[in-house]
Amino acid sequence: MVGQSKLLDKLKDLARNLWWCWQGNVIDLFRELDPQLWHDVDHNPVDFLKRIPIEQLERRAAEMALDSRIDYAFRRLSEYLKDTDSWGAINATILRARPVAYFSAEFGLHESLPIYSGGLGVLAGDHLKSASDLGIPLIGVGLLYNQGYFRQSLDGNGWQQENYLNTDTDLLPIEQVNGLDGKPLMVAIETATGFLRARVWQAAVGRTRLFLLDSNVPENSEEDRGLTARLYGGDARVRIRQELLLGVGGLRTLHALKINPSVLHLNEGHSAFATLEMIRKLMEETGQPFGEVFREVAQMTVFTTHTPVAAGHDRFPAQLVEEHLGKIREKLNLSYDDFMGLGRVYATDPNELFCMTVLALKLSRYANGVSSLHGVVSRRMWHPLYPNVTEEQVPIGHITNGVHVKTWVAPQMALLFIKHLGIDWPKRQRHAETWDGIDTIDDAELWETQQVLKARLINFVRSRMLTQAKRRNEPDATPERFADVLDPNALTIGFARRFATYKRAGLVLQDVDRMVDIIRSADRPVQFVFAGKAHPEDRMGKELIQGIVKITRDERFSRNIVFVEDYDMNVARHLVQGVDVWLNNPRRPQEASGTSGEKAVLNGTLNFSVLDGWWAEAYDGVNGFAIGIGRTHAVPSTQDERDHASLIETLTGQVVPCYYERDAAGLPRQWILRQKDAFRTLAWKFNADRMVMDYVRRSYLPAAGGLPCQ
Repeated sequence: MVGQSKLLDKLKDLARNLWWCWQGNVIDLFRELDPQLWHDVDHNPVDFLKRIPIEQLERRAAEMALDSRIDYAFRRLSEYLKDTDSWGAINATILRARPVAYFSAEFGLHESLPIYSGGLGVLAGDHLKSASDLGIPLIGVGLLYNQGYFRQSLDGNGWQQENYLNTDTDLLPIEQVNGLDGKPLMVAIETATGFLRARVWQAAVGRTRLFLLDSNVPENSEEDRGLTARLYGGDARVRIRQELLLGVGGLRTLHALKINPSVLHLNEGHSAFATLEMIRKLMEETGQPFGEVFREVAQMTVFTTHTPVAAGHDRFPAQLVEEHLGKIREKLNLSYDDFMGLGRVYATDPNELFCMTVLALKLSRYANGVSSLHGVVSRRMWHPLYPNVTEEQVPIGHITNGVHVKTWVAPQMALLFIKHLGIDWPKRQRHAETWDGIDTIDDAELWETQQVLKARLINFVRSRMLTQAKRRNEPDATPERFADVLDPNALTIGFARRFATYKRAGLVLQDVDRMVDIIRSADRPVQFVFAGKAHPEDRMGKELIQGIVKITRDERFSRNIVFVEDYDMNVARHLVQGVDVWLNNPRRPQEASGTSGEKAVLNGTLNFSVLDGWWAEAYDGVNGFAIGIGRTHAVPSTQDERDHASLIETLTGQVVPCYYERDAAGLPRQWILRQKDAFRTLAWKFNADRMVMDYVRRSYLPAAGGLPCQ
């Protein structure tokens, strides 16, 4: 057996690199050492190793013969980190000396590192993971939120409660960064009211590094110490100071460590101040005027916009901008009016607020939306910025989002892929021909695999429902009460996302009386699992949650409709891997991409969606189901009525019959045919490897001064 210290040291090394979170075999190692403890620490291996007694670890490792598996996992990580035979090593060599700096306000890597709120963050996390797998020289820059977004609970009336918990940095897979002098690195930004400071942490994400700025340092005022406490919290003053830290502080962090990026990738407008800091630094180093350096920085900047709704873009009053950026403005040798014009569509309009997206668009030469339709919407939205060209010529393209396959595919489904696609299928996932092997999967084998995943989801939901009831001190909070919640044989539909009103979470339940017949059908029952959070300030979003929860407490639906509290990556994982159908019904065209449905595809779950975001370019008539035909009515209420009618018509006329039509062997052959078509037509295209390679070819290499790959 491996010696005590060696065993623990290797486990600690595995825990400190987030590579483990997309390696099912490594996750199994921690779970098998102590399944209950692994559950109790929310799958956090750093916390896990601090709590498990070394004697128990040794005994358990011996009983389960885990020592050789730990050795193997450690060797795999070491080999992965040293591997030079990657796509990036061949196709992105120009980025080796000067990497891509990828800025994002949030990163969703795993539930144990709670610095994300939803889709934007999970997309950023998936981007880092695929960059690591592909060997792309890329460094992430973000903020460390010691209270994260919030933990959600519902009171007796179904009203969302936000709970903020302090995170112990000693229990996170991060380490404090030292400067070149060997002392803890501290970055400082001068504003009109004094200095804003932050220390820096580093997380290892496979071969990729992620730097996180933290304002909770003694050198800051009490107000500023709490600046990075919460994600998307506070007023405009808090927001602009967070974004100053992210953009200016983030770039200063890289320069302090002698990391000179050749590309700045701004994932949404939150980090756009990084471009101003880059201009300031280059002006200082080269002595060139603002106009010359402006063009140079714009040439190296890539900007991804995710927001198709005008109100979703950050805007700040001029006095707030001057207070925080005035010192930088002076070093750029710009007048107050010229500087403010950088963030305005109409540069000379003193009444227009300073918009971070406008700044990002003006200071980037490579801008994109996150789906084909979103590119169209973005060009229309920002056409006034480019009055001398037609709408079609507005320089905003699109790179459709994708998801990190190994993070989101269920282990059981991954084993099926290994058997039929080959053991190296993850490296070939982006090639359409890789998925031709799907046809060799026996229908019964695929169906049985998904039934196992559904059973796992139902057990998870029942456990969560019991926990929720106990927390509310409900008198009948017993396992028996929830033993028959959700039927393993019923068509199970999942809906989980941010509860913004345009996503229309309650659309399917709009006509409750009609749903009684559908849900409680004697031979073709349908059941729903809902999850999601509303922004703390979004009262209408909270009312949507409350309305759904009220329906779940109706005796007619209490076993067939459930709401799972505290939506996070763990809940998302269970849902996309276990439901039969993934429902998405935003008000078109307000869904920029919608990557949750892409995660569902990897697990044999069929999409049932409005033709918006990624689904507008993915649906082929067989690989899922569509709500409507892609038309948008000028009156939102009329649009809602039509989409509801189409949803119910398609659900009852196509989805339900297809699911329940069985052959003599009890298999839904037409349903399985759609599953296989979804695998073949979607999995190769809507994954993060393809997405990151698109960024390299279309944006990173040109921005860095190289030529796009052929």
